[in-house]
Amino acid sequence: MCKSKKLLTGAIINPSPKQKYPSMARSPASPAGKPPPADPSLSTSGQLMSSSASTSSFYIGNYKESQSWKSSKSSGASSLASLREALPEQPRIYDFSEIRSATKNFTQPALSSSSTSTAWRCGLRGQDVVVIQRKFRRLIETPELIERVAMICRSHHSSLIPLKGVTVSGNYIYLVYEYVHGANLREALRNPRNPNFTILSNWTLRIQIASDIASGLDYIHNSTGIGFEFIHNHIKSSSIIITEPALNARICHFGTAELCGEIAKRKAESDVEIESSSKEIKFEGTRGYMAPEFQSSGAVSQRSDVYAFGVVVLELVSGKEALTYIVDEETGGYERISVIETARTAFGGGRIRGWVDRRLRDSYPVEVAEKLVRLALECLDDNPNVRPEMGQVAVRVSQMYLDSLTWATKIGGPADITVSLGPR
Repeated sequence: MCKSKKLLTGAIINPSPKQKYPSMARSPASPAGKPPPADPSLSTSGQLMSSSASTSSFYIGNYKESQSWKSSKSSGASSLASLREALPEQPRIYDFSEIRSATKNFTQPALSSSSTSTAWRCGLRGQDVVVIQRKFRRLIETPELIERVAMICRSHHSSLIPLKGVTVSGNYIYLVYEYVHGANLREALRNPRNPNFTILSNWTLRIQIASDIASGLDYIHNSTGIGFEFIHNHIKSSSIIITEPALNARICHFGTAELCGEIAKRKAESDVEIESSSKEIKFEGTRGYMAPEFQSSGAVSQRSDVYAFGVVVLELVSGKEALTYIVDEETGGYERISVIETARTAFGGGRIRGWVDRRLRDSYPVEVAEKLVRLALECLDDNPNVRPEMGQVAVRVSQMYLDSLTWATKIGGPADITVSLGPR
């Protein structure tokens, strides 16, 4: 999912306007989503070269302090080879020609497309994969890139869609992920053809999905084995795949933000605090999922992921979108409705049962639902320092999932049969 032609400058690249992540529905490939014409400095095997027409370079390969790559075929080939050799567990560094061939020179219909990225489903080295094209947001030097690619490719969790490998062409990176059969959570909750239907028709399925997402985010934040805060930065209902036929949740775009330079450059190793990015890079976010501190300064952190997770949980419980707009009949204008605001109103007024998705047919453990909404609202606190860490969140959601299974066992029969008699 990305675009443009010239190589990165040694400074910053301003991304295109607000990022929006599409659903898994197939859409025609946009001309804007196609890569730039073949660079004359790119060898036939797809090795990365520096463009002689460019005033900048992207560091990847044999890195020497204060020295960029030489613009030659031999340096490009040796650089890619050096990157392969430097990676301890040898994740795949694809030749650009492989990507181009697999996507039929980027002419086959795109799996998804947006203003900042394009994705194609294709076969690569005998595997069913998704190739995502994105633009670098800032210069990434070789040691940093090597560290990130190695760490991300060796990271495995049942709730994450794994990265298979990468390649680079110009100022674009192509990320190759395993293809997973299923639909994204947004479509699973709100079928575009039939809004009254959802495959997630019972409570235990939804709390299981919340637990899957929490577990995956906890892994990203705390178990990737690298010495700084790892941030996902793209948590939203359209970036979570509900697998078929198991209906488990798996998080997309693991490592995208780190490999594309979307996270502001960190300070010295002894200080892992993320620098304010408001003056360095104009970051993008998705409306409805952006934490207040992100909107005001562009600064992202793990607590930004926690905030976005809170929004996704409210979507799971209510079945509503993060943001919706309705026409005001009196003024003719549009009124914005936030799932966060409606949840706070319902929770504060003790009316959670009337707010929960009616397609669950009032069949769910009310106490657990209230606990889950309370936790989501804690994740959505305006003060990032007050939000819980994902490790704590994952433990609490896991316990709620176990409580829900106990409830389902007690009521007997399918968990989507209504047994509640109390008023809504």
